[in-house]
Amino acid sequence: MSFPILSLLILTPLIGALTISLSSSAQLNNKTIFISGLWITTGEFLLSLLLPIFYDQKINGYQFKEFHTWFDKFDINYYLGVDGISIPLILLTTFLVPICLLCSFNSIKSRVKEFVIYFLLLESFIIGVFVSIDLVIFYVFFEAVLIPMFLIIGIWGGENRMYATFKFFLYTLAGSVLMLLAIVYIISVTNTGNIEIISNFEFGNQIELILFLCFFASFAVKVPMFPFHTWLPDAHVQAPTGGSVILAGVLLKLGGYGFMRLSIPFFDFASVYFQPLIFSLSCIAIVYTSIVALRQEDMKKMIAYSSVAHMGFVTIGIFTLTQDGMNGAYFQMISHGIVSAALFLIVGVVYERHHTRMISDYSGVTNIMPRYSFFFMIFMLASVGLPGTSGFVGEFLVILSTISVSVYLTIFTAIGVVLGAAYMLLLYKNVNFGDVKSDIKMLSDLNRIELFYFTCLATLTLLLGVYPKLLFKMIDQSIAIGIL
Repeated sequence: MSFPILSLLILTPLIGALTISLSSSAQLNNKTIFISGLWITTGEFLLSLLLPIFYDQKINGYQFKEFHTWFDKFDINYYLGVDGISIPLILLTTFLVPICLLCSFNSIKSRVKEFVIYFLLLESFIIGVFVSIDLVIFYVFFEAVLIPMFLIIGIWGGENRMYATFKFFLYTLAGSVLMLLAIVYIISVTNTGNIEIISNFEFGNQIELILFLCFFASFAVKVPMFPFHTWLPDAHVQAPTGGSVILAGVLLKLGGYGFMRLSIPFFDFASVYFQPLIFSLSCIAIVYTSIVALRQEDMKKMIAYSSVAHMGFVTIGIFTLTQDGMNGAYFQMISHGIVSAALFLIVGVVYERHHTRMISDYSGVTNIMPRYSFFFMIFMLASVGLPGTSGFVGEFLVILSTISVSVYLTIFTAIGVVLGAAYMLLLYKNVNFGDVKSDIKMLSDLNRIELFYFTCLATLTLLLGVYPKLLFKMIDQSIAIGIL
């Protein structure tokens, strides 16, 4: 395509945010602002559908390229392109952002204009990360994502939002400073910011180890890996429902994407050298955070800890450096983006009605909210990896790939699956079954908006579980090139 679709995907939310910001409050009431945001983000989603339609799976490397010279001296340019690894994550982003606005329609009452603007900015910056082929452009968008997310949690979060926000900000910033230093060194040595050229550059084994750790510091916080995970439960608990959805659905995937796009292609020797460290941290994350999740009394915090465990499968799969492992890890990222987003929406539904997230405050919900319990069951089963759901495919491939690495690694990942089933089944049982508590008897079942987005999420969950080739046929070749 000669049409600059990638620039348009970045600019559409930015232009929308600018248009809304320039409109006076007298012209736009809260409902109009939300509807405007929905029109913009829905148009963005429809535009992003052109990528898989026109993407040629027979061609190796990046497609839809756009190039404009920026800093000619250092060969740093506005250079965009996508491949099979980028496109599904772009689609996931454009799919979830309208849902974030829909679920916030009734819960966000103050500063609605700013809320919608920040989500549009966030969408633009996330897409910028996934389409960048220049290392500096990648870094700019990667860091810019932090700003609107910081504001979303800090303004519309819970009682302890400032603590959670600054913890989130400081963790991610600390890791990113090290990555910036590594980027400066790489550009000074290679005289280019072009990711394609840097991937073929030989840094030397000792330098590779240091550079890998600098990138690792940033990506490990974003995933998040143990012991860099402690910001995540606080951020999730304090964030509004829409913030939790985009945080779990997309922002956690930036770390996994960074490992696949930059760390492994740039530093092949270091990726093999640090395999035991990453496997150890991932196994600890899977087992430890699953046990912690079992003891949680807050539904949102339990799902937040489960996200750390599920992302542990992603890092294990990526660093097996095998086709099956990386396919499984990538599938797990997409699946987790859908299922975890849905689970946070599940919590948001009852929180808006009953204003509590404590598991002990609910019982027998299935008797008064049968449609809610039905969707809860689908996403719970997908989270535990039931065959026929998207959660099964990624976990199965990751476990399968660990057999060639270490039997002990296989055992730890299998234990994580069992523990994951334990806490999710326990959560579902305590909330949905038993006698109906008197103070929740008047709760209403899902409304039309909620039914709509839960149906969309459930359809995707089951479709990818039954027909995983839908995703594999797009990512197979790009992942194989990344490994080589």
